[in-house]
Amino acid sequence: MSACLLAFTSCEDWLNMPSESKADSSTVFESLDRAEMAVVGAYNSLNTQELGYQLLMGTDECVSTESNSKYNVSNYDYTNTSSMLNSTYTSMYKAIEYANVCIKNLPAMSVSEGEQTKLNGLLGEAFAIRAYAYWCIVRFYGDVPYTDVPTSDLTTYSSSRVSRDIIYDNCVADLQRAVELLPWYDEGYLKTPERISKNAAYGILARVALYAAGYSLRWDLNTVPYDKATVKIAQRDDTERIRELYQIAADACKAVIVHGKNGLLDDYDQIFRDLGNQTYNEETIFEFGSYGPNGTNVRTGYTNGIPTSGQDNSTGGMGKGGGAMIAMPTFYFEFDKDDQRRDVSICNYGLKLSSNGNEYQMNTFAGMGVGKYRINWKSEKGTKDDRRDINWPLLRYADVLLMYAEALNELNNGATVEAVNAVKQVRMRAFRNDEDKIGTIPTSYEDFRNYIIKERKLELSNEGLRKSDLARWGILVDYLTEEKAKLVRLCNREGEYVDVKPYRAYKLTSTPKFLDPTIALDYIEMDEDDVKPILTTYELQKLHIMNNGSSGYVEKTFYEVGDKVYYTKDAVPAGQKVEEVKYTILNMFSVRTIKQKGNLSVEEKKEAGVDENGNLTGVDVTICANNAWITGNTGIYYGMKKNMVEILPFSTTAIIDVNPGLAGQQHPCY
Repeated sequence: MSACLLAFTSCEDWLNMPSESKADSSTVFESLDRAEMAVVGAYNSLNTQELGYQLLMGTDECVSTESNSKYNVSNYDYTNTSSMLNSTYTSMYKAIEYANVCIKNLPAMSVSEGEQTKLNGLLGEAFAIRAYAYWCIVRFYGDVPYTDVPTSDLTTYSSSRVSRDIIYDNCVADLQRAVELLPWYDEGYLKTPERISKNAAYGILARVALYAAGYSLRWDLNTVPYDKATVKIAQRDDTERIRELYQIAADACKAVIVHGKNGLLDDYDQIFRDLGNQTYNEETIFEFGSYGPNGTNVRTGYTNGIPTSGQDNSTGGMGKGGGAMIAMPTFYFEFDKDDQRRDVSICNYGLKLSSNGNEYQMNTFAGMGVGKYRINWKSEKGTKDDRRDINWPLLRYADVLLMYAEALNELNNGATVEAVNAVKQVRMRAFRNDEDKIGTIPTSYEDFRNYIIKERKLELSNEGLRKSDLARWGILVDYLTEEKAKLVRLCNREGEYVDVKPYRAYKLTSTPKFLDPTIALDYIEMDEDDVKPILTTYELQKLHIMNNGSSGYVEKTFYEVGDKVYYTKDAVPAGQKVEEVKYTILNMFSVRTIKQKGNLSVEEKKEAGVDENGNLTGVDVTICANNAWITGNTGIYYGMKKNMVEILPFSTTAIIDVNPGLAGQQHPCY
C-alpha cells in the first residue's frame, strides 16, 4: 500500500510482522514507529475486489456483461447461498481485528510529551478504521457479529448477530472519539489521504449517521430460526435518535466545510486522473491506496474499466480488461449534454489493438464503459496483467456537500438555504460555473430528496455507494424496477427517448496513449433519413448486423468544409475547398447478431437480411431492438424481489459454517 511506503522507508518490516491475531505482543507496541505499522496494516483490508465488481453492478449506474456466478449475484440472484460473496465480510473483520488490537494497546504505551500528538493520531485512526469496516459490513449484511476487543481477549469464538442499530451507534461513538484525536490533514501529520485525517473522520461520521438513520431490511432477532413474517423495510423505532443522527451528520459535514481546506476541482476528470497516478488533491479526502507490489490488488480499472479489444502488454497494447460491466444505457441520458460529468463517468469509446496499432472504437449505448478508471489516463506504470494501480475514491468533498444538503433537508422538512447552496456548488462545477445551465433546485422536502437521489448518482457514480444508498432510502427494488422499464423504452425509442437518434458518425483524429487527454470522441448524430440516401442496401444491412461481437458499422467518406460536414460531395457548395475524411457510421442499438456464416436457420437468415449462405441480401432491415437481455428470464435484475434482496444472505460455507454462533441465523428469506 502506498500509504505504508510513504510512512516508512520500506514495507518489508511490516511483511515480517506477526499476524493480526498476535499483533498485541510487546514487540509491536514498544515503539511508535512499529505501532504505526500496526495501524497502517489495517488499511489494506478496507477495500476488496467485490466492492468494485459484483457489489458495484446491478444498479442504475452499471450492469454486468458476463454469464457466470458474478452475473447472477450482480442481478440479485442470491439463491445459491453456498457460493455467496464473503471476501468483503472477512476482509472487514480483519481490519476490525487490527483496529481492536491497536485500540487496546496504544493507550498503554509510554511516550514523551512530544510524541503524544502522534500517539493520539494513531489511536484516532484505529477508531475510524473500526467504524468504517463495520459500516461496510452492516450496509450489505445488516445485523452481524460485533466485537470491540481483540480475538485473544475473547472467551469464545462463537458469535451471533447483533442489532445493526447497536453497531451503528458504536460506530458513531468511535468516530466522535476519532475526530477528537485526529489532526486536520493540513496540519501535516499525515502526508497522504490514503490514511484517515480529521477531515476524513468527519466525512465518515456523516455517512455512518445517515445510514444509521435510514431505512434497511429488518426482522425480529429474538427468535431463531428467524420468522420470515417479521421481515420489513423500516427505520429504527427511536424517532428521537433518528433526528439526533441527522443532526450529527449535518454537524460533521459542516465542520469540514467551515474548516475550508477541501474544495472541488474545476475539471471533473482530474479527480480520476489523479487517482490513477497517485497524485493527491483537495477534493479527494480519503482514498484506498493501490500502488506498489505489496498493495492489495482490487483490480480497479480492470474489471470496472473501459472496454478493450486485443489489448495485451506483451503485444504492444495498453493492457487488457474492462469487459466485465457496462454503464447502464439509460444513465447516459440522465445527464444534460453540457454536464462535464457525463463523458467522464461514461466512456463513449473503447481501446482496440489491430494491425494499425492502438485505435479508438466508439461504443454503442449498450457498450459504453465505466469511465472513471481508465487505463489510458494513467502513466505507463502499473499496467501489468490485471493490476492497474488506480486508487479508489472512498470519500470526496462533493459527497460531504451532498450529505450536508440531505441531512439539512431531513432536519428541516425541506431544503434550507445552506442545503441549496451545498448542492449548487456541486452543480456549478458540473457546468463549469455557468449558473444559467444548472437548472432550478427544488426546496420542498420530497422534491429535494428526489433531487439528491439523482444528483448523488450523477456526481458519485460507480464509486461504490449506489446500491447501499438506494437501500438506505428504502427504494432499491422499486427504483430499479422503473429503471428496467426505462431501459425498454430506450431500446424501443419510446417515451422520453423518442427523439434519440440511432446512429453516430465519428472520425479518428488521434491514437490512444498513456496520460491521454481524450475524454470522449466527437460524433455526429444521424437518423434514418440521414443514412438511407447515402448508403447502399448492402451498407444499410451491414449497419444493422453485429458480426462476431462487432457492432454494426460502415465506413464512409464525408466532406468537410471548415467546421461543416457534408455527407455527399454533391451537397458541398460550389467553389469551396473540400477535405475528404473517412468517418465510421455506428448503429447505437443492437439489432441482429450473426455469429458466423451458416449459423442461423433459413428463417432466421431471411429475417436478418442474409441468404442461405450467410450473404447479405436486398431486404431492408429496420431498427428493432432485442429486449431479451433486459426482460428475459435471466435479464438484468432478474432475481430482484422486494423485502428480500436489500440485504445479502450469509455464505453458508464461508460465514455460517465457520461460526457456530450463526447457526440458524441465515437471512430469513433464504
